[in-house]
Amino acid sequence: MTPPSLSPGSADVLLFDLGRVVLDIDFGRVMRIWADHAGCQPADLAARFVVNDSFRHHETGHIDDAAFFQALRHSLRIGISDAQFLEGWNAIFTGEMPGIAPLLARAAAKLPLYAFSNTNPPHVAHFSQVYADVLGHFREIYLSSSIGLRKPEIEAFNHVVGAIGVPARRIVFFDDSAENIAGAQASGLAAVHVRSSDDVARALAALGI
Repeated sequence: MTPPSLSPGSADVLLFDLGRVVLDIDFGRVMRIWADHAGCQPADLAARFVVNDSFRHHETGHIDDAAFFQALRHSLRIGISDAQFLEGWNAIFTGEMPGIAPLLARAAAKLPLYAFSNTNPPHVAHFSQVYADVLGHFREIYLSSSIGLRKPEIEAFNHVVGAIGVPARRIVFFDDSAENIAGAQASGLAAVHVRSSDDVARALAALGI
């Protein structure tokens, strides 16, 4: 959804989430690989998987991969190895979101682009290499696992706004999560709820890009 406040010249910076905005993801792939290694059904693992403290601590750099995978062994009740967990974990990425690359290229010719992602070190290592081309449009990528803060926390957005060095009201933020959109708006950013690349295209058009 494009906010009505967007108009030509109303932004100095564009800030993008990565998952389901720039990079497409499929959590079902993770479950299928883990279930195959564990000899169980993907639906059983999906029912047991929760975004809990260990998940959040992994995304903010407070626990390492080994501790996170050990927590998963306990919560999912499976005994697979760290390497098998990592294989499934990185399988979440399925490619670029359809149509996003030319939109980013067009936008980058007009305004500086940045990204802000709730993510973890294994995913960063993976997508930084596999998707280097499309991620090359961003001047900087702010990572929850590096800054120790996650969306939708206002402190997280304030940190990123301060690092970019532009007033929050001059930054347009794109994210697929309604919760993150609300956090961005509470921090003073203009925010676009992305359900497909068409939402990005409409926002760029409203900005005169």
